[in-house]
Amino acid sequence: MTDWSCREQELFERLHSSAQGLSEIDAREIRKRSPKPVGVHHTSMARLALRQFSNPIIIILIGVAAVSAFLGEQSQAVIVLAIVGMSSVLGFAQERGAVRAVQALLGTVSVHADVIRDGREREVALGDVVPGDVVVLRAGDVVPGDCRLLSANHLRLDESSLTGEAFPRHKTPGIVNDDAPLAERTNMAHLGTYVSSGEGRAIVTCTGVETEFGKISGVVARQHLPTSFERGITAFGFMLMRATAVLVTLIFVVNVVIRRPVIDSVLFSLALAVGLTPQMLPAIVTFSLSRGAVAMAKSKVIVKRLDAIEDVGGLDILCTDKTGTITTGSVTVQESLSVDGRSDPRVTRWAWLTARHQKGFPNPLDDAILADRSASDDDWSYEGEVPFDFTRKRMTVLVRSKRGRYMAAKGAFEPLLACCTHFDRDGAISPIGDDRSVIMQTFERLSEGGIRVLGVAYRECANEHDVAGAGEHVVRNAYEHSITSADERDLVFVGFLTFADPPKPGASHAISVLADMGVGVRIITGDNRLAAAHVASLVGLDATTCVTGSRVAALSDPELAAFVDDVHVFAEVDPIQKERIVRAYSRAGHTVGFLGDGINDSPALHAADVGISVESAVDVAKQTADLVLLTKDLGALAEGIRQGRRIFVNTLKYVHVTTSANFGNMVSLAAATIFLPFLPMLPLQVLLLNFLSDIPGLTIATDDVDEELMRKPRKWNTRHVRQFMIVFGLTSTVFDLLTFGVLRLGFGAGAELVRSGWFVESTLTELAALIILRTSRRVWASRPGPGLLVTSTMVAVITVALPYSWLARDLGLVALPATVAMTLAVVTAGYVVVSEAFKVRFAATFGG
Repeated sequence: MTDWSCREQELFERLHSSAQGLSEIDAREIRKRSPKPVGVHHTSMARLALRQFSNPIIIILIGVAAVSAFLGEQSQAVIVLAIVGMSSVLGFAQERGAVRAVQALLGTVSVHADVIRDGREREVALGDVVPGDVVVLRAGDVVPGDCRLLSANHLRLDESSLTGEAFPRHKTPGIVNDDAPLAERTNMAHLGTYVSSGEGRAIVTCTGVETEFGKISGVVARQHLPTSFERGITAFGFMLMRATAVLVTLIFVVNVVIRRPVIDSVLFSLALAVGLTPQMLPAIVTFSLSRGAVAMAKSKVIVKRLDAIEDVGGLDILCTDKTGTITTGSVTVQESLSVDGRSDPRVTRWAWLTARHQKGFPNPLDDAILADRSASDDDWSYEGEVPFDFTRKRMTVLVRSKRGRYMAAKGAFEPLLACCTHFDRDGAISPIGDDRSVIMQTFERLSEGGIRVLGVAYRECANEHDVAGAGEHVVRNAYEHSITSADERDLVFVGFLTFADPPKPGASHAISVLADMGVGVRIITGDNRLAAAHVASLVGLDATTCVTGSRVAALSDPELAAFVDDVHVFAEVDPIQKERIVRAYSRAGHTVGFLGDGINDSPALHAADVGISVESAVDVAKQTADLVLLTKDLGALAEGIRQGRRIFVNTLKYVHVTTSANFGNMVSLAAATIFLPFLPMLPLQVLLLNFLSDIPGLTIATDDVDEELMRKPRKWNTRHVRQFMIVFGLTSTVFDLLTFGVLRLGFGAGAELVRSGWFVESTLTELAALIILRTSRRVWASRPGPGLLVTSTMVAVITVALPYSWLARDLGLVALPATVAMTLAVVTAGYVVVSEAFKVRFAATFGG
């Protein structure tokens, strides 16, 4: 028997549980043998260390060391292995810090579940839920495992992650056929889904990889859509592969043709392959991202997905809800008004009944209503409800007192008015008829002032037949009677409840700051169009075109993508329309962020390039988001965007400079190989040069970034990298060949002196390139970070000292005569001057 087709008692016996759940001791024992939660990957230090040796570059280096040892070059093998060891230690240190930092940050925004343990409801981490736990499900909760429902009250689950169904599905306890497909298991709640409305209790039948979601998680992982940064890295990698293949093959063929030893030619070609590759890029990217995540946390922005940081830097459209982001979010009841706009306290009393007795999810509007103690009335008892959902945009409770039995309803004005046939003015009930226009005018007048407006209605239920579900008990529930949305008819409209939620004092400034950074803010809200447009205009957004959900629904996806660029405010939209709007901006060529904290924001958070939520959000929003703000403030997000751009720019500095320098070195070696009667540089020297020049790159994440680079979104541009590599790589080649010529023709240098001179000159020019080419400004107008300056100076000193050190012989180096050293200094200075001049011209031609 399956979990959905067996009797509940059989399920309790198999799971050694009951309707009262597990004890804490039993749960702890079960957890020890339960599968790991889906998506949780704890990286051990041992695995992290081994991962350093899975890098193809490291494998090539180990191969070079093995061949050297086999040929009797023991000292060369030891030095190559030392390079391997130092590279691996540096990479391990960087990644270990990154892993620890990110795990600590993620712990601050973890998602929890409510379970029954030892007979009491308590909150536990999502990963601590085990089979046999009885969980309490409420609106906004993430389902922590595959579960069989024990009770439900108007429970609806969003199962789009499993079934692709866009609309929430109604769930009830009971038994379902054994062969029922996933979408028809109405008594099951599955991992990967969330509660969109209502509540219930369920027993967890399985967790982790044993769940339906766990079974497909591998497929989902394989279908991961790469971010723009990942696509850029991939394109860059293919470009390097092509360049490496051409150069290495050419050099190997030339060496064989001119009858150099095959083994030496192979080692030299392998060394060149390594030399062209920015081998520290993975460690540098990881360190940059983790350091950025820590820096963003100081700005109250928690990063859940590291590679989202670069996408944050590329944002040019930010879609956000109005409440709490643009406005203060501190909602207070302002007025209780009759149908014609006069003060009427009866409206608050009916609204208080809905807020007091609803059992769905808590919300600021109900909190504001309940704060008004003058409207409280505890003589009423709860009999049932139709919880709020984002399709009906209203909620209704069924209550009873000695005054009778009534339904009380509140919600968005127009959907609620559509359910009303009468209105109540000062206790006199009349058909709406021609007075509908008067009610509409009152609503429009209130909304145009930017006030949030709810409609309130009621209906007396004189006998059991006045509600479709009267007398029906919800199976094994604490709820007494059930009503349905079909009962929301023939209501009496009693008036309006208005709420004050003014714009945040700093909202206008934050939007202006984002605009200066090239990020356009768009409001997407479920509130009415008049109030949304008013608030948008107060914070400096263009509200002349305010598009409603009905207009969005009438447009096809291509039409919407062509339409959205000129729209700053969308109002009266449902969750699916929010998602469509976000996707439309993406189709229009934008990198889109979406900031949301509610149940209805989950689809749009999924659709955005960067999903952003807040620490106080419902669980499903926090779980879906890539970033979580510890404070719902656009100013904090603006600082997060700056950090994303800083990281992106610094990563590209390393890629641009290192790739161009390595390319220039390889072209120089290829050309010199043809004309010199000996290898222009030994394989070991190529590897050492590459290692030394990469050390300053490890500090690039701490480098300062020119302010002009922070003013617009940054995106990966492989074409620009290629242009930069060719221009400045060939510039480097010219000076390398000049060095060869001076040493060979001017000083009559032999193999060892040529190699030593070129080793020193090439390393120094590469260090100079990192300082000069890290900025599009004049080099004296952009100061490098202290870390970059110190490590570059340190490597320069080591490079100059090596030919005179005790390691020189093993490295194949010889001391440089003073005249040679002075000449190399002049060549290096010439390279600095020419590179500085070319940099300005390149920026004017191709962009900085």
